[in-house]
Amino acid sequence: MPTYPIMSALNFELERFATPIGQMLLVSDEQQQVRAVDWQDYEARMLLLMRRQYKGIAVSLRDAAQPSPARRILEAYFAGDLSGVDRIQVAFGGTDFQRQVWLGLRGIPAGQVLSYGDFAQRLGRPSASRAVGLANGANPISIVLPCHRVIGSNATLTGYGGGLQRKRWLLEHETALAAFSPDPQSATLPGF
Repeated sequence: MPTYPIMSALNFELERFATPIGQMLLVSDEQQQVRAVDWQDYEARMLLLMRRQYKGIAVSLRDAAQPSPARRILEAYFAGDLSGVDRIQVAFGGTDFQRQVWLGLRGIPAGQVLSYGDFAQRLGRPSASRAVGLANGANPISIVLPCHRVIGSNATLTGYGGGLQRKRWLLEHETALAAFSPDPQSATLPGF
């Protein structure tokens, strides 16, 4: 009799909520760790990234019964409180290199940007700016792992999974709020 591998399953909750720049999707697990954050008009991309992260694992999404703590923090972020996003607990798959890049994104403070080359240097991988860019583009947890804070070497806005108009809005939102921060180093975003 043939044997078949047992496929693991992950059950996640999906929340949809309005933001100033479109409907947001938030996926969390039973421990309320965020697994994905994306935009409704990029839902297919989010699902593809999740399939790539959890190869061989069945992932099911069900509507959340109540707002998660992460949702409340993201709503506060859009209302002007940038402080809570760094406290959101995350969990994700990906390769070791992708995880290094994604976690490294949290080291870029709100109101600041880094070029892909500078970010690669900061990660201790100075010759890997292209690989850093690819990993950054596969980031499953937008805003919480702030991939929008990585820009082109000539200070231009380059790729963002949610669209360049959203990247611009997020950077301007953070820069305007960081300008009122007691830390004068926090408002260093070049003009666009």
